[in-house]
Amino acid sequence: MSNNCEDKKKMISHKVLGVKPFMVMDVMARAEELEHDGKDIIHLEVGEPDFETPEVIREAAIEAIRSGKTHYTHAMGILELREEICEHYHREYGVSITPDRVLVTSGTSPAMLLMMLSILEPDEEVVLSNPHYACYPNFIEAVGGRVVEVRTDPDDGFQYRPEQIRSVQSGRTKAILINSPSNPTGIVMTEKNMEEIAGFGNQFILSDEIYHGLVYEGRAHSILEYTDRAFVINGFSKLYAMTGWRLGYLIFPKEFSRVMERLHQNFAISANSFVQIAGIAALRHGGPDIERMKAVYNERRVYMIRRLKELGFRLHVEPTGAFYVFADASHFCTDSYREAFRILDTVRVGVTPGIDFGSGGEGFLRFSYANSLDNIKEGLDRVEAYLKERV
Repeated sequence: MSNNCEDKKKMISHKVLGVKPFMVMDVMARAEELEHDGKDIIHLEVGEPDFETPEVIREAAIEAIRSGKTHYTHAMGILELREEICEHYHREYGVSITPDRVLVTSGTSPAMLLMMLSILEPDEEVVLSNPHYACYPNFIEAVGGRVVEVRTDPDDGFQYRPEQIRSVQSGRTKAILINSPSNPTGIVMTEKNMEEIAGFGNQFILSDEIYHGLVYEGRAHSILEYTDRAFVINGFSKLYAMTGWRLGYLIFPKEFSRVMERLHQNFAISANSFVQIAGIAALRHGGPDIERMKAVYNERRVYMIRRLKELGFRLHVEPTGAFYVFADASHFCTDSYREAFRILDTVRVGVTPGIDFGSGGEGFLRFSYANSLDNIKEGLDRVEAYLKERV
């Protein structure tokens, strides 16, 4: 039997075998099993808005289908959508980009993969913060790149410090990946740090801006305000409550335009046509709905921060972006993966283990406030009961 398993392993690409699990999905899978058995689960683990996609966006997609806009589009995406993305970045950040620097994809994950394919040779390095979004290393390593991590300090708000990045750079460093507002920490990078990182040498800056727009104090800056030698990942899932629509985009230096077109032609052909039309409606008409959702998120954020502190969790720096609170549970938790499953199995609350985001996340649990305030209150009451029983 063991030899048979070994033979099967030899048939599978080592690149695939090296892909690490996305632990929050393990938690969700267990939660679904419990729900199937009739258990009531409070989901504070998943980073998915609980809002319906705004009606103006849904109606645009329905009308597109009815009018027959269901065919392939240009590999780079519908020109009108790419123009709207350019206008959005000019309006929000004062930067000028052109449609030939924008690729529309079916979600941000394909954009991430194409970006890594386009810049990395085998063994070239990408610098990441630790903790970081769980899937980043898999994208880098899948195309033969190497991950170099910078451990960030929770007492410093997990800020990604330029001096730390400099200390790990080498002749193999090809890019520096930043994520602000951050998943899992909810921290917004300071303008000073971002500007200084943008001035580093010849490396590309890869900026994941998917949580832009979800900032409750101050504002987030785009890396494009400081350099054109950058790739920007963004999309519609978080800000517009469009996770299931799978619509994202990549902004890149002009010299990559033809390369990106060829890659997308070969690997995806084009993003979904009527979903792209819905994206146009989102950018043009979604503003009032975004402001409404943001106000609700902020109410939840303020409540969750206060309640987690009351429960004894330590918040080194309060988050001001995205919809996560990265809570220090190290006074009772040394194995966050096992702890997340204990909480789920005991009091039926899903939370994300901090180790999912790198070794720097061990001892932390990520709580999402992308659920209703009533569910958040009920979920944290259950966590309180768990902690009292645990003692």
